[in-house]
Amino acid sequence: MTHAKPASSSVVVSGIQPSGTLHLGNYFGALRQHIALHREYPSYYFIVNYHAMTTLQDAEALRRYSLDVALDYLALGFDPTQAHLFLQSDVPEVTELAWIFQTITPVSQLEKGVSYKDKVAQGLPANAGLFTYPVLQAADILIYGGDVVPVGADQKQNIEITRDLAQRFNQTFSPGEPVFPVPEPLILDDVAVVPGLDGRKMSKSYGNTIGIFDDGAELKTKVMAIVTDSTPLEEPKDPDACNVFALIRLFAPEDERQRIAAAYRAGGYGYGHAKKELLQLIVERFAGARERRRDLARRPDDVMDILREGGRAGRERAGVLMDAVRSATGLVTTYRSPR
Repeated sequence: MTHAKPASSSVVVSGIQPSGTLHLGNYFGALRQHIALHREYPSYYFIVNYHAMTTLQDAEALRRYSLDVALDYLALGFDPTQAHLFLQSDVPEVTELAWIFQTITPVSQLEKGVSYKDKVAQGLPANAGLFTYPVLQAADILIYGGDVVPVGADQKQNIEITRDLAQRFNQTFSPGEPVFPVPEPLILDDVAVVPGLDGRKMSKSYGNTIGIFDDGAELKTKVMAIVTDSTPLEEPKDPDACNVFALIRLFAPEDERQRIAAAYRAGGYGYGHAKKELLQLIVERFAGARERRRDLARRPDDVMDILREGGRAGRERAGVLMDAVRSATGLVTTYRSPR
């Protein structure tokens, strides 16, 4: 495990699911870190639409959400001239590698998956795709030679599975000449647990999200619906126990956080006041990105061109790796991957 700054030659890889509208939890948990890292390192960021199919079986929704994620990344500052952004399904070799990994993955290891158990407990169907999700995730990472994976602490177990698979493959099929690097997780210390409207962790599964690009009446309605306690306006309040202030803390600079916290403690400052301040902070944070997104949405062909070029680069890199995998495993093919 590492918290250290990656070497400049490190290959950074990560993906995000297009299973719904991206929300503030996605932004503070992944997107802002991806945007920061992609300018510093060779990077491959992909929209994991194969993964999304474990919970989303609506073709039109999957198409729409996939394009929406691309729009969100680009609007928030992802520069396709600095790194690669593409659709997971534009690199079908990843599913071939996932199958190969499944043949060396103990079922007992997958049965211990915390994320799988949590999702089933939330009512998601216990399908084979959800069960083997970490194996496909490992293929996503290793097929590009990824050696640094930015993740929150809740993803450490899946990265351990990726590391185990890289080592197991190397030991089984290429003990003298490793095919895969063993990736290190880049644990994002500044990842916050973002509370949703009901106080639980913000999640599409709970239906308690605020979309990154929610606007106007929709945004106001959601902010005003954040659950608070019944402390009267005139009474002092504890900012550290308030869902609204937990969100304000993510947006406001230090001096503003201190001012608002002092107002909570002094009394005469209601939750309605705090919600109005939060609303303004959200509007201001994403104002420029919102305009960029509107412009990009009017040019879908340009967005598809960016994804197509990113996919070409991803598939070219994956093809080199898969040639080595097929050679090491003895898989005979009569073709070469298109590159």
